[in-house]
Amino acid sequence: MSGLIPPHGGTLVNRIADTCCAATLTEEAANLTRIDLSAKQSCDVEMIGVGAFSPLNGFMGKADFDSVIENMTLVSGDVWPIPITLSTDDSSAKAGDRVALYAPNGVLQAVMSVEETFVHDTAKESTIFFNNPADDDGKHPGAEAVKAEGALCLAGPIEVVQTCVDPDGPEAFLDHRLTPAQTRAEFEAKGWKTVSAFQTRNPIHRAHEYLCKCAQEITDGILIHPLVGETKPGDIPADVRMDCYQKLISEYFVDERTMLTVMPAAMRYAGPREAILHALVRKNYGVTHFIVGRDHAGVGSYYGTYDAQNIFNDLDKASLVIEPLKFEHAAFSKKAQGMVSGKTFPKIDGDQIFLSGTKVREMLTKGERPPGEFTRPEVADILIEWATSTN
Repeated sequence: MSGLIPPHGGTLVNRIADTCCAATLTEEAANLTRIDLSAKQSCDVEMIGVGAFSPLNGFMGKADFDSVIENMTLVSGDVWPIPITLSTDDSSAKAGDRVALYAPNGVLQAVMSVEETFVHDTAKESTIFFNNPADDDGKHPGAEAVKAEGALCLAGPIEVVQTCVDPDGPEAFLDHRLTPAQTRAEFEAKGWKTVSAFQTRNPIHRAHEYLCKCAQEITDGILIHPLVGETKPGDIPADVRMDCYQKLISEYFVDERTMLTVMPAAMRYAGPREAILHALVRKNYGVTHFIVGRDHAGVGSYYGTYDAQNIFNDLDKASLVIEPLKFEHAAFSKKAQGMVSGKTFPKIDGDQIFLSGTKVREMLTKGERPPGEFTRPEVADILIEWATSTN
């Protein structure tokens, strides 16, 4: 790990119990208060356990909760943009207790030492999704999810018994589910000192591919790192997306300069703040450069096109360390016969091919192929097959 970027906070956390400890924890859990996790909380347990949320070793207490919302830092001073909390409506757990955390499918996932309990201020937490309170129209998926969470937060370190709680499920991807320690080892084995990462929860279209190729020109390699945790209804399923990524990489990327692994995080749709979280997580995976594109982690029209890029200007670069790569919106130019952006090619009325996500889904549902200027034909084939089979 010596030649790579340091993890956030300086130490890569590992809260995964070894085989012997896991057996002991499983036996202990049978006599502990049971806490049933939401899908998002289950993802958070895995992210904490493998060190992706370093320096967190468990769920946040009130001091960190307040500091993150108000200052975008932990009490330690390290940049951190989004509360990572364990909320519940079960008020039986008290400070000093140990509780058993069960995934939504009923699998024991972790044991937690409760150091603190505090009232979950959902109204305060929901403010992180908006530039001002008037923007809260009751429809933002991230804010509404927070408002529906439990009234009490349990804080304290966790010991993880099982990370991937559904190894046979369509979103397990065990062969691509590498921990931060494992990706760092892979980067060292490949001799990569600089690594760019691309975050996605959608199939990669031509504009995304262009951003990845630009990043590859200035770093030793790229980590294509799709999010496969909980997403909102309507998003393309993770298994379909993975088929698209694998096909695209095999046909259009240089194998020895490209890695594909998954990030088991839940989407929060928090726009600029979530862009920071995504960057810090990739820093823990060993990434030095993080692609921040148009409306990163956005939803609807809650955020400006480049808000997620501009927020990095206000951060303490000494704490951040990872370098954001800020790209403008890219599209295929008929005149240039290639991908361009506002920085690289003059704007000409009717020249660039833009398709909304809604329009693409409509085309796919009808079995119509999106134009090759928007997506590679091999990817279109996979998406058409999925869309027509689900309608």
